[in-house]
Amino acid sequence: MVSGDYALFTDPITKLGGEKFTYQVPTYQALKGIAESIYWKPTIMIYIDKVRIMRKIEEETKAIRLLKYNDTKTPDLAHYTYLRDVQYQVLAHFEFNQHRPDLVKDRNINKHLAIMNRSIKRGGRRDIFLGVRECQGYVEPCEFGTGEGYYDGKDQTFGIMEHGLNYPDETGKDQLAVRLWNAKMEEGVITFPRPEACPIVRPLHDLSAKSFAMTTIRGVDEEYVTLFGGEANDLG
Repeated sequence: MVSGDYALFTDPITKLGGEKFTYQVPTYQALKGIAESIYWKPTIMIYIDKVRIMRKIEEETKAIRLLKYNDTKTPDLAHYTYLRDVQYQVLAHFEFNQHRPDLVKDRNINKHLAIMNRSIKRGGRRDIFLGVRECQGYVEPCEFGTGEGYYDGKDQTFGIMEHGLNYPDETGKDQLAVRLWNAKMEEGVITFPRPEACPIVRPLHDLSAKSFAMTTIRGVDEEYVTLFGGEANDLG
Protein backbone atom coordinates (compact mmCIF):
# COMPACT_ATOMS: atom_id res chain seq x y z
CA MET A 1 0.00 0.00 0.00
CA VAL A 2 1.38 3.38 -1.04
CA SER A 3 -0.11 6.61 0.25
CA GLY A 4 0.67 10.29 0.67
CA ASP A 5 -0.79 13.77 1.03
CA TYR A 6 0.33 14.80 -2.47
CA ALA A 7 1.72 13.22 -5.62
CA LEU A 8 3.03 14.59 -8.91
CA PHE A 9 3.44 12.07 -11.72
CA THR A 10 4.57 14.64 -14.25
CA ASP A 11 3.20 14.64 -17.77
CA PRO A 12 6.44 15.34 -19.71
CA ILE A 13 4.59 17.53 -22.23
CA THR A 14 3.92 20.11 -19.51
CA LYS A 15 7.61 20.48 -18.66
CA LEU A 16 8.23 22.52 -21.80
CA GLY A 17 6.74 25.65 -20.27
CA GLY A 18 8.43 25.19 -16.90
CA GLU A 19 5.19 24.30 -15.12
CA LYS A 20 4.36 20.73 -14.17
CA PHE A 21 0.98 19.03 -14.46
CA THR A 22 0.38 15.56 -13.07
CA TYR A 23 -1.05 12.52 -14.75
CA GLN A 24 -4.28 11.34 -13.14
CA VAL A 25 -2.73 8.02 -12.14
CA PRO A 26 0.82 6.85 -11.38
CA THR A 27 3.03 5.61 -14.18
CA TYR A 28 4.66 2.20 -14.25
CA GLN A 29 8.08 3.80 -13.85
CA ALA A 30 7.02 5.83 -10.80
CA LEU A 31 5.70 2.72 -9.06
CA LYS A 32 8.82 0.80 -10.01
CA GLY A 33 10.91 3.57 -8.49
CA ILE A 34 8.92 3.27 -5.27
CA ALA A 35 9.41 -0.50 -5.22
CA GLU A 36 13.14 -0.09 -5.79
CA SER A 37 13.31 2.41 -2.92
CA ILE A 38 11.87 -0.31 -0.70
CA TYR A 39 14.52 -2.84 -1.76
CA TRP A 40 16.61 -3.31 -4.88
CA LYS A 41 19.82 -4.93 -6.02
CA PRO A 42 21.24 -5.11 -9.58
CA THR A 43 20.69 -8.87 -9.42
CA ILE A 44 16.91 -8.47 -9.68
CA MET A 45 14.45 -6.65 -11.91
CA ILE A 46 11.18 -5.45 -10.37
CA TYR A 47 8.01 -5.64 -12.47
CA ILE A 48 4.80 -3.78 -11.60
CA ASP A 49 1.80 -5.95 -12.46
CA LYS A 50 -1.18 -3.90 -11.29
CA VAL A 51 -2.16 -0.80 -9.35
CA ARG A 52 -5.53 -0.30 -7.66
CA ILE A 53 -6.76 3.27 -7.22
CA MET A 54 -8.13 3.42 -3.68
CA ARG A 55 -9.16 7.06 -3.33
CA LYS A 56 -10.91 9.62 -5.52
CA ILE A 57 -8.67 11.33 -8.06
CA GLU A 58 -8.46 14.97 -6.98
CA GLU A 59 -6.08 17.69 -8.14
CA GLU A 60 -4.75 20.82 -6.48
CA THR A 61 -2.74 23.62 -8.09
CA LYS A 62 -0.06 25.39 -6.06
CA ALA A 63 1.92 28.54 -6.80
CA ILE A 64 5.60 27.59 -6.61
CA ARG A 65 8.49 29.99 -6.09
CA LEU A 66 11.42 28.73 -8.16
CA LEU A 67 14.88 29.96 -7.26
CA LYS A 68 17.19 30.77 -10.14
CA TYR A 69 20.78 29.77 -9.59
CA ASN A 70 22.18 32.78 -11.42
CA ASP A 71 19.83 35.38 -9.92
CA THR A 72 18.36 34.59 -6.49
CA LYS A 73 16.90 38.07 -6.05
CA THR A 74 14.28 37.65 -8.78
CA PRO A 75 12.86 34.13 -8.52
CA ASP A 76 10.54 32.66 -11.11
CA LEU A 77 6.95 31.86 -10.29
CA ALA A 78 5.19 28.75 -11.60
CA HIS A 79 2.07 26.69 -11.00
CA TYR A 80 2.34 22.98 -10.30
CA THR A 81 -0.74 20.77 -10.33
CA TYR A 82 -0.60 17.88 -7.85
CA LEU A 83 -2.78 14.93 -6.96
CA ARG A 84 -3.87 15.14 -3.35
CA ASP A 85 -4.69 12.53 -0.69
CA VAL A 86 -3.64 9.52 -2.76
CA GLN A 87 -3.57 5.84 -1.90
CA TYR A 88 -2.72 2.88 -4.12
CA GLN A 89 -2.47 -0.86 -3.76
CA VAL A 90 0.41 -2.15 -5.86
CA LEU A 91 0.97 -5.72 -7.03
CA ALA A 92 4.55 -6.41 -8.12
CA HIS A 93 7.09 -9.19 -8.48
CA PHE A 94 10.79 -9.51 -9.21
CA GLU A 95 12.78 -11.67 -11.58
CA PHE A 96 16.51 -12.24 -11.86
CA ASN A 97 18.22 -9.92 -14.32
CA GLN A 98 19.36 -12.17 -17.16
CA HIS A 99 21.50 -9.34 -18.54
CA ARG A 100 23.76 -9.56 -15.48
CA PRO A 101 25.42 -13.00 -15.67
CA ASP A 102 28.24 -11.57 -13.54
CA LEU A 103 25.85 -11.58 -10.56
CA VAL A 104 24.58 -15.15 -10.93
CA LYS A 105 25.98 -16.08 -7.50
CA ASP A 106 23.58 -13.58 -5.91
CA ARG A 107 20.45 -15.28 -7.29
CA ASN A 108 18.73 -16.58 -4.16
CA ILE A 109 15.00 -15.99 -4.51
CA ASN A 110 14.08 -16.87 -0.93
CA LYS A 111 16.51 -14.43 0.62
CA HIS A 112 15.66 -11.58 -1.75
CA LEU A 113 11.96 -12.14 -0.99
CA ALA A 114 12.57 -12.26 2.78
CA ILE A 115 14.51 -9.00 2.69
CA MET A 116 11.87 -7.35 0.48
CA ASN A 117 9.06 -8.32 2.87
CA ARG A 118 11.00 -7.08 5.87
CA SER A 119 11.80 -3.81 4.08
CA ILE A 120 8.10 -3.23 3.26
CA LYS A 121 7.16 -3.68 6.91
CA ARG A 122 9.77 -1.09 7.86
CA GLY A 123 8.49 1.44 5.32
CA GLY A 124 11.29 1.02 2.81
CA ARG A 125 15.06 1.18 2.94
CA ARG A 126 15.16 4.62 1.32
CA ASP A 127 12.77 7.57 1.37
CA ILE A 128 9.60 7.06 -0.67
CA PHE A 129 8.59 9.81 -3.09
CA LEU A 130 5.37 9.99 -5.11
CA GLY A 131 6.70 11.23 -8.43
CA VAL A 132 8.78 14.15 -7.14
CA ARG A 133 10.91 14.74 -4.08
CA GLU A 134 8.56 17.20 -2.38
CA CYS A 135 5.80 14.55 -2.29
CA GLN A 136 6.70 12.24 0.59
CA GLY A 137 5.10 8.80 0.44
CA TYR A 138 4.54 5.96 2.88
CA VAL A 139 4.39 2.22 2.27
CA GLU A 140 3.01 -0.67 4.28
CA PRO A 141 2.19 -4.31 3.52
CA CYS A 142 -1.32 -5.20 2.33
CA GLU A 143 -3.20 -7.91 0.48
CA PHE A 144 -3.98 -6.71 -3.03
CA GLY A 145 -7.72 -6.42 -3.69
CA THR A 146 -8.83 -6.15 -0.07
CA GLY A 147 -10.75 -3.20 1.31
CA GLU A 148 -13.04 -0.79 -0.47
CA GLY A 149 -11.72 1.33 -3.34
CA TYR A 150 -13.38 4.46 -4.70
CA TYR A 151 -13.36 3.18 -8.30
CA ASP A 152 -14.46 -0.39 -7.64
CA GLY A 153 -16.73 -1.43 -10.50
CA LYS A 154 -15.74 1.57 -12.63
CA ASP A 155 -13.81 1.73 -15.91
CA GLN A 156 -11.90 4.67 -17.33
CA THR A 157 -9.47 5.44 -20.14
CA PHE A 158 -6.58 7.87 -19.61
CA GLY A 159 -5.19 7.99 -23.14
CA ILE A 160 -1.55 7.77 -24.17
CA MET A 161 0.75 7.96 -21.16
CA GLU A 162 4.37 7.35 -20.43
CA HIS A 163 4.88 3.77 -19.30
CA GLY A 164 8.54 3.92 -18.34
CA LEU A 165 12.15 3.98 -19.46
CA ASN A 166 14.31 1.26 -21.00
CA TYR A 167 17.67 1.29 -19.22
CA PRO A 168 20.75 -0.49 -20.64
CA ASP A 169 21.18 -2.83 -17.66
CA GLU A 170 17.63 -4.13 -18.20
CA THR A 171 17.63 -4.43 -21.98
CA GLY A 172 21.23 -5.29 -22.82
CA LYS A 173 21.35 -2.35 -25.27
CA ASP A 174 23.52 0.75 -24.81
CA GLN A 175 20.56 3.03 -25.28
CA LEU A 176 18.00 4.88 -23.18
CA ALA A 177 14.46 4.74 -24.58
CA VAL A 178 10.99 5.79 -23.44
CA ARG A 179 7.90 3.57 -23.58
CA LEU A 180 4.32 4.79 -24.15
CA TRP A 181 0.98 3.01 -23.86
CA ASN A 182 -2.77 3.59 -23.81
CA ALA A 183 -3.63 3.47 -20.09
CA LYS A 184 -6.95 1.92 -19.08
CA MET A 185 -8.56 1.24 -15.73
CA GLU A 186 -10.98 -1.66 -15.35
CA GLU A 187 -12.90 -2.26 -12.14
CA GLY A 188 -10.68 0.30 -10.42
CA VAL A 189 -7.49 -1.57 -11.39
CA ILE A 190 -4.85 -0.68 -13.99
CA THR A 191 -3.04 -3.72 -15.40
CA PHE A 192 0.35 -2.80 -16.84
CA PRO A 193 1.86 -4.57 -19.85
CA ARG A 194 5.39 -5.87 -19.43
CA PRO A 195 8.02 -3.39 -20.67
CA GLU A 196 8.87 -5.51 -23.71
CA ALA A 197 5.16 -5.59 -24.66
CA CYS A 198 4.68 -1.82 -24.83
CA PRO A 199 3.45 -0.86 -28.28
CA ILE A 200 5.34 2.45 -28.60
CA VAL A 201 9.07 2.79 -27.86
CA ARG A 202 11.10 5.88 -28.73
CA PRO A 203 14.92 6.02 -28.37
CA LEU A 204 16.29 9.01 -26.47
CA HIS A 205 20.10 8.77 -26.50
CA ASP A 206 23.02 6.39 -26.09
CA LEU A 207 23.74 5.24 -22.55
CA SER A 208 25.94 2.58 -21.00
CA ALA A 209 25.02 0.37 -18.06
CA LYS A 210 26.65 0.95 -14.69
CA SER A 211 29.15 -1.74 -13.82
CA PHE A 212 28.48 -3.99 -10.81
CA ALA A 213 30.32 -7.07 -9.58
CA MET A 214 30.23 -9.33 -6.54
CA THR A 215 33.43 -7.63 -5.39
CA THR A 216 31.76 -4.19 -5.29
CA ILE A 217 28.33 -5.03 -3.81
CA ARG A 218 27.19 -6.93 -0.75
CA GLY A 219 25.67 -10.28 -1.70
CA VAL A 220 22.19 -11.29 -0.60
CA ASP A 221 23.64 -13.91 1.77
CA GLU A 222 25.53 -11.23 3.68
CA GLU A 223 22.46 -8.96 3.62
CA TYR A 224 20.33 -11.74 5.08
CA VAL A 225 22.75 -12.46 7.91
CA THR A 226 22.95 -8.74 8.75
CA LEU A 227 19.16 -8.39 8.92
CA PHE A 228 18.08 -11.72 10.39
CA GLY A 229 21.16 -13.25 11.94
CA GLY A 230 21.72 -17.00 11.63
CA GLU A 231 23.76 -18.72 8.97
CA ALA A 232 24.33 -17.72 5.37
CA ASN A 233 22.82 -20.99 4.12
CA ASP A 234 19.45 -20.45 5.85
CA LEU A 235 16.49 -20.74 3.42
CA GLY A 236 18.76 -22.43 0.85
